[in-house]
Amino acid sequence: MAIKLIMTWNIAPEHEQEYFEFVVREFIPGVQRLGFELSDAWATVYGSHPQIMVGATLPSLSTARKILKSPEWKTLSNQLMDYVRDYSEKIVEARGGFQF
Repeated sequence: MAIKLIMTWNIAPEHEQEYFEFVVREFIPGVQRLGFELSDAWATVYGSHPQIMVGATLPSLSTARKILKSPEWKTLSNQLMDYVRDYSEKIVEARGGFQF
């Protein structure tokens, strides 16, 4: 069963430029290197929902759990925390279309 990791966060206002540089240069390539396939990315422009939502798929739950426990993932996610607030993640069964 394919799964989707759904991550949401708000960009820390004092780190916007550094955030964008990190995401483009390190986070996205790092996530892909670990085996995730980025499926969608959304930005909230109005309302009280998280500012950013990113979806990434993997072929199985066991693969996702293994990656999320890896030192490489911990390093990437710790670096991301320097630039974001209100981070949340959840794993769901991947389905076609938008998932929140």
